[in-house]
Amino acid sequence: MKTKTKNKARIRMYHTALVIFLDVLILIFTDWLSLAVRFDFVFSSIPARFVDRMRLIMPVQIAVTLLVFWIMRMYKFIWHAVTASDVSRMILATVTAFAVNLAVTLPLFPRLPISTYCAMLVLQTGLFTAMRCVFRLTKVLIKRKPNSRERIMIIGAGSAGDILVRELLGKQMEEGRPVCLIDDNPNKHGKYLNGVPIVGGRDRIRSAAEKYRVTKIIFAIPTASMKDRGEVLTLCAQTGRQVLTMPSIRETLGVADPSMQHLKTVRIEDLLGREPVRLDTSTVNAFIRGRTVLVTGGGGSIGSELCRQIAANSPKRLIILDIYENNAYDIQQELLRVYGTALDLCVEIASVRDKAKVYSITDRYRPDIIFHAAAHKHVPLMEHNPEEAVKNNIFGTYHVVRAAEKYGVKKFVMISTDKAVNPTNVMGASKRFCEMILQSRRESTTEYCSVRFGNVLGSNGSVVPLFEKQIAAGGPITVTDKRITRFFMTIPEAVQLVLEAGAMAEQNQIFVLDMGQPVKILSLAENMIRLHGLTPYKDIDIVEIGLRPGEKLYEELLMDSETLTKKGDKIFVEEQEDIDPDRIMAALEELDEAVTGEWSEERLTELLRRVVTTYRTPEEVNRGVETADA
Repeated sequence: MKTKTKNKARIRMYHTALVIFLDVLILIFTDWLSLAVRFDFVFSSIPARFVDRMRLIMPVQIAVTLLVFWIMRMYKFIWHAVTASDVSRMILATVTAFAVNLAVTLPLFPRLPISTYCAMLVLQTGLFTAMRCVFRLTKVLIKRKPNSRERIMIIGAGSAGDILVRELLGKQMEEGRPVCLIDDNPNKHGKYLNGVPIVGGRDRIRSAAEKYRVTKIIFAIPTASMKDRGEVLTLCAQTGRQVLTMPSIRETLGVADPSMQHLKTVRIEDLLGREPVRLDTSTVNAFIRGRTVLVTGGGGSIGSELCRQIAANSPKRLIILDIYENNAYDIQQELLRVYGTALDLCVEIASVRDKAKVYSITDRYRPDIIFHAAAHKHVPLMEHNPEEAVKNNIFGTYHVVRAAEKYGVKKFVMISTDKAVNPTNVMGASKRFCEMILQSRRESTTEYCSVRFGNVLGSNGSVVPLFEKQIAAGGPITVTDKRITRFFMTIPEAVQLVLEAGAMAEQNQIFVLDMGQPVKILSLAENMIRLHGLTPYKDIDIVEIGLRPGEKLYEELLMDSETLTKKGDKIFVEEQEDIDPDRIMAALEELDEAVTGEWSEERLTELLRRVVTTYRTPEEVNRGVETADA
């Protein structure tokens, strides 16, 4: 390491010595050339007195010029790009050195012709600057790194785009060469930014990528709305080129000049084109601060993020309950690493199916708030194991609900799903029944609410990690049906919604999020392939394997209701009809008889269909979609 540092220092010293030597040559050359210009290049006509004066002046001029250049650090920046700023500094240094030379030599020596001094200043300014530009060009051509062959398209000809273009040029194009810019402002089309052409708006992305042989695209509009960001990045992904993006304006707060080091790869959520949910931090903080909070399923994808955000709001105590010890251990260690002893954290390994243990834990900690995230969620698995969905989702929820009432929990927030709306599968029906349990507790002192949202990007078992694994394996990507659509959101968004809903909830409400337009799973698969720099159906195939048991072509977030009201930015609440507690108890007794009596899957499913009146067959729902499409 020391040897490498010494070698670099030695090379820099040689570079500086070379430039000083060339500066001396330029001074000698321009001095004699300026004198020759004065006498029309007829050297025999130059008076001997002027030749003698030049010989006296020249050593002083060399010494003074080199000293001024050194003081003004002209030997420190020559190996970077020669930008307009650098040229200005070079001109300033040359003029300063020339002025000092006049101040020193005129009192000491007889002067030369005035025209000689003028020519001397012009020639020295031009040659000093030109020599440094030649150095920079030579370094680019000789020492260009392999990745300098990248041909970069920059989306956005604003201030961020300008910064990136200048930085790419300033690094001798080691990161790649900017070849074109895209901007939706028609007033900029046909113009140049630092020598790079602005070729058109977003409609030119694909054609420009071909014309300019682009190998990489950088999205450089931090202030773009999520809608525009999603639309433009989708077009970029369709080119098959590698796409990088500058973080949004929210992510670059505190960054003076966002640059190449802040670029990141495009995530699939960047293509959704939906503004993220904004958390009402003051409301949530007031809701959580100083309270004891229990999170069931606290080691899962949603549960662990709930624990992170709850911990950030200073609870009195946080209790994580999960049956899977590895997940519980991971989130425990993460929170201890972040908060240490500042967070009163307890972890309980238990199943919500264990009524006695649920009661014991609730009695011991007496939580003020319970977030109920424990559930089986995989649709195909629950279709083949309906008794497990009933035991875990329905009876597990019922145990936690009753424990909450018995031990004075103030608020109970349950994680639900879009699949609970007009369910076509056992998992969705079990979650809808859980909602019904909560809605039947109108007389309870505990306030209950449910929060529905769609598919969560990156959660365990979700489609995005599956597609990632399939792409990594070389394909194919499998989709159940090329017409299928789903709503998507990120894990932090889902948890923000849960927390805010819990803070504002009143008895028996169901909260939902305006998640924008549903995403076509086929388009999702194609875009994920493109984000890896691959071509769909060429590098990675996409295969349709047929709908899974209980799966429908689309999901709904809301039931038909005239009582839907807006509760915040993109947050809605649906007031449900009263549900008779006796009806729920009768259904629970039948379900208990079914799971303890080991009923067949078909018989248990039929019972669920009867107790959840909105439960329909997927064939019925999908036939309706097909008819509408036709």
